[in-house]
Amino acid sequence: MMFRRIKRMFTMTGVAATVLAVFAATSSMAGDRYAVVPTDTIYPGEAIPSSKLDRVQVNNPNLAGGFASDISEVVGMLSTKTLLPGRTIPLATLKRPYAVIRGSQLRLVFNIGNLTISAAGSPMDDANIGDVIRVRNLDSGQIVSGTVMGDGTVQVMAK
Repeated sequence: MMFRRIKRMFTMTGVAATVLAVFAATSSMAGDRYAVVPTDTIYPGEAIPSSKLDRVQVNNPNLAGGFASDISEVVGMLSTKTLLPGRTIPLATLKRPYAVIRGSQLRLVFNIGNLTISAAGSPMDDANIGDVIRVRNLDSGQIVSGTVMGDGTVQVMAK
């Protein structure tokens, strides 16, 4: 009879030890998570500098992923929403900076076979590489459409 009580006590202690070990492992995994948070308010369209960011440890185990965990993911990106100090930065609210800025000057390029025609132009909108935008030809005043290329030029399309 005494043997059974002792055996039951050790079995319960073993279960408690297992529960504590699982809890400790879970809390240590949660302690290894980090998030990038602003130290100052960042407004939509603003390029995010490293001086306005801090990397903090995530203590809330219920916080789902989808937020920036490294400062290099955020620096230089544009915010699409207001980012508040001390709050995580959702990756969905970040976008790359524009390759072409509205009102700036760029080169329009039109190719047919071996013939290449180029002219100065001014984009009507902000755009990234691969976007189709409207551009005003500065020589003629005509508005043409073209694709933004990686070198900052706009490849004009034939109508």
